[in-house]
Amino acid sequence: MALRALTAGSRTGRCQAVGSLTFRSLFGVRGFASAEQQDLVVLGGGPGGYVSAIKAAQMGMKVTCIEGRGKLGGTCLNIGCIPSKALLNSSQKYHDAKDNFKDYGVEVGDVKMVLPQMMKQKDKAVAGLTSGIEGLFKKNKVTYVKGWGTFKGPNEIEVSLLDGGNQTVSGKNIIIATGSEVTPLPNIPIDEERIVSSTGALLLKDVPKNLAVIGGGYIGLEMGSVWGRLGSKITVIEYMDTIVPTMDGEVRKAFQRSLTKQGFKFKLNTKVNGAKIEADKVTLDLESKKGEKETFEADVVLVSAGRRPYLTGLNLDKISSEGLKRDNRGRLEVNGKFQTSVPHIYAIGDCIPGPMLAHKAEEDGVAAVEYMAGKKGHVDYNTVPGIVYTHPEVASVGKTEEQCKAEGIEVKCGKFAFMANSRARTVDDAEGLVKFVSDAKTDKILGAHIMGPSAGELISECVLAMNYGASTEDVARTCHGHPTLSEAVKEAAMATYSKPIHS
Repeated sequence: MALRALTAGSRTGRCQAVGSLTFRSLFGVRGFASAEQQDLVVLGGGPGGYVSAIKAAQMGMKVTCIEGRGKLGGTCLNIGCIPSKALLNSSQKYHDAKDNFKDYGVEVGDVKMVLPQMMKQKDKAVAGLTSGIEGLFKKNKVTYVKGWGTFKGPNEIEVSLLDGGNQTVSGKNIIIATGSEVTPLPNIPIDEERIVSSTGALLLKDVPKNLAVIGGGYIGLEMGSVWGRLGSKITVIEYMDTIVPTMDGEVRKAFQRSLTKQGFKFKLNTKVNGAKIEADKVTLDLESKKGEKETFEADVVLVSAGRRPYLTGLNLDKISSEGLKRDNRGRLEVNGKFQTSVPHIYAIGDCIPGPMLAHKAEEDGVAAVEYMAGKKGHVDYNTVPGIVYTHPEVASVGKTEEQCKAEGIEVKCGKFAFMANSRARTVDDAEGLVKFVSDAKTDKILGAHIMGPSAGELISECVLAMNYGASTEDVARTCHGHPTLSEAVKEAAMATYSKPIHS
């Protein structure tokens, strides 16, 4: 979800996006307005923005989407979710060929890593998906303006076009879907070469011997996994006393043990006071919560200490004298219909409260458009899954056991280890478990937590069950195919409401 109000893609679709190039070339007009007011103008072409644009067009609205990155898909598709998953896949294949294939009776001789080819495969995946969104825009007749947008008034967006000149787009309704950016840390200047954000970590030209990761969240652990498999020594520096603090405690401990076995080292309860780049090294000044200080040297430092809403340059004060209301974290405040303090201006995704996830932004976008059209929209943030695409994967939805206890909710929990799952054993990928948290009185599922093979796929069954208010008994009495990994979900549900069969 790139910002100041983005647009992207090939320049071939430029005419329909910005009006008549012939008119401009004949009359030398460099600033002009769209021919008619749109029903909806979307600022940002990331997952939330492009999905809301397509949904609105499907509902009969005249829609313009403004995206300044040069390619649709936002942070997720261009420099986030998609390229990172490509590298996670490639690095895992390399790791398997190098270290694991022999266990399956497959001898491959000398295994070589060709980093440029890995990057090429990643870029191919990204390019195919971004061009696919452009195709969807054309199919659904979404006007696509490539440039950076800023408010000119409550209903007008002025766009600085990527090919030069300006255009004003007017909309009856406007959705702000400008996403988020990396949260900078004081005294740690990112140059995207030695000190990198997740963007730079996707573009490294060489495998660093030592990679320091500041922040023990999803992004840092995923990128650490990529470079760790390719040969880097990974040290995670985390200010809190645990990694991924939102994760269920029992699952988190198992997860950290797994990463430690893979070679990760952890410095918890540690803050980074500063960083200095010297030649081909970075020296970090560290301080523990006990006040103990030390220096740490790395070839590359990844800053992944969170993200913040990106609203820079939107000129929100042009909307009204008060602008748009924000909370204490800089996020736009919205009501239950995703309307900001100015009712015809909506906001979705990372720039409003809720989990900063691409799929959450998509759901926001669909619901906002449905409300805009006078229909009912619905997003339940309690059933938005979170997934860490390491190996093993970790996926969760709903409340953790710790959250329930803190809220005074009496719960019962059931677990099932993949070690007892036949499919996991046959593919020799049996590390991890499935855990349910349910209401002790009603058995209603309150949370589900999975660490293991294909956890990100398996969690969807749990999300569906929670959306329909199901109990663990409902899941346990549902026939699951054999042999499948999903049987571990069934057995964990059985362990919660009664007893499992296979453990």
